[in-house]
Amino acid sequence: MKQQGLLNPQLNALIARLGHTDTFVVADCGLPVPRDVPVVDLALCFGIPRFADVVSHVLAEVVIEGCTVASEAGDRVRSWLPSITEEVSHEELKRRVARAAFVIRTGETTSFANAIFHCGVPF
Repeated sequence: MKQQGLLNPQLNALIARLGHTDTFVVADCGLPVPRDVPVVDLALCFGIPRFADVVSHVLAEVVIEGCTVASEAGDRVRSWLPSITEEVSHEELKRRVARAAFVIRTGETTSFANAIFHCGVPF
């Protein structure tokens, strides 16, 4: 059994496959996801788990070099994220989800609590 870090085996496997410039999404419970994009569905019920908690734990294990959010995202959502490098319309963000390696679905119900993370390298 792992001693620390993420426990979800599906999420661990997908993270291990990420490379430089790959993207993944942490999403609220309402974001539409194209059928061919893998989803790690962590949602238990509305509000659980929270977007901020998932982002915090996932980013502890992944090197990122950028974060894209919808321009409609409010200050609350923005406060949960590392530096935002790009803003696009919510419609454009939804289109870009189709190019993500995977989506992590949370139980978050805050509007526009979705972010696309761009992978970096640790060297």
